[in-house]
Amino acid sequence: MTDVPAPQNAKRTGFQALEVDTRLLGMIGAFLVICICFNVLTDGRFLTPRNIFNLTIQTVSVAIMATGMVFVIVTRHIDLAVGALLATCSAFMAMLQTRYLPDLFGLGLGHPLTPWITIIAGLAVGTLIGAFQGWLVGYLAIPAFIVTLGGLLVWRNVAWYQTSGQTIGPLDTTFMKFGGINGTLGETWSWIFGVLAVIWALYALWSARRAKLAHGFPVKPAWAETTIGGIIAVGILGFIAILNAYEIPSRRLERMFEARGEVMPEGFTASYGLPISVLLLIAVAVVMTLIAQRTRLGRYIFATGGNPDAAELSGINTRMLTVKVFALMGTLCAISAVVASARLTNHSNDIGTLDELRVIAAAVIGGTALAGGIGTIYGAILGALIMQSLQSGMAMVGVDAPLQNIVVGTVLVAAVLIDTIYRKKTGGR
Repeated sequence: MTDVPAPQNAKRTGFQALEVDTRLLGMIGAFLVICICFNVLTDGRFLTPRNIFNLTIQTVSVAIMATGMVFVIVTRHIDLAVGALLATCSAFMAMLQTRYLPDLFGLGLGHPLTPWITIIAGLAVGTLIGAFQGWLVGYLAIPAFIVTLGGLLVWRNVAWYQTSGQTIGPLDTTFMKFGGINGTLGETWSWIFGVLAVIWALYALWSARRAKLAHGFPVKPAWAETTIGGIIAVGILGFIAILNAYEIPSRRLERMFEARGEVMPEGFTASYGLPISVLLLIAVAVVMTLIAQRTRLGRYIFATGGNPDAAELSGINTRMLTVKVFALMGTLCAISAVVASARLTNHSNDIGTLDELRVIAAAVIGGTALAGGIGTIYGAILGALIMQSLQSGMAMVGVDAPLQNIVVGTVLVAAVLIDTIYRKKTGGR
């Protein structure tokens, strides 16, 4: 037998050799344009470390749910109940740590077990509710639009009845660390995380290149791989540097020292660094990406979305798959409930209001096809960031809330139109 030579790359231009997703580039370009425009309109206040920090923590809860919405939409369903389900989980966890655990087990706020029991119980509630909605869709064949529209009304008011319409707080201090400004890594640990993230990203690039070479697949030129690795490294470390540039106000530092019974040294400064909630989003993004690309569940989800009839004929249990997808969506709603209520330091009746629209918009703007079968996790997260940037920027400029919603709605429709045109030109890819 003669060896078959590995396929050679056709001669390509410098940009083509990078093999960068043009859709992703377009989204990044749109995000940069939004940031630059609002930075000009706000006299440089939009791109300050403080605003970027706030923008980051405000994006997390919607972005987490948007990763699950990708799977829901890819399987040709929709979930209109995510905001209401977030509210139900938030209300349950708030009542659990402030009323149920102290009254039944004597575990009050500040007890080391309180936040973890609360989070585990909240995740269980979100997963069960999501699985129940998935069962109605998958096994009783009720359209997901109807099931989740009913869920929007049911779970929003279940949340209200749990708290009798009251705001519940303050919450456990450890629990509140998942909310953003109340829980950060600090400057040193943020740099350590950034360096480790760069090492992991570069190793992933090298490992993928080695695997392609081992199987005879074409690879990018070495300079292209190096360029992409450099861009990733600069992006990660630049993001950490911006967050570390946001210093904790001196009065807050003084209170922190006083709480420990110490006196703050004169001239002492400290930075917030990377929020724990962002770490949580990164972890969710990694897990969801692995599910989508490396597991049987992910392959079944995209196969079902591409052609449900063919998927069922090939032996995929599409009904149980629907239950799993909605259960996963419920779990992510519960995680978002932790982040949202921790950021607010309490549970309020309006928590999660209109989040269902923001989550769907983030997934669609991120390139998830409403026809099913196509979607990416990173695209949904970037879509959530674009949505939050628009809203935050308009609020800083002084745009009224009704006009903000008009702009967001217009952007959503425009994104779907552009995506439709793009898919027609690229043959549906």
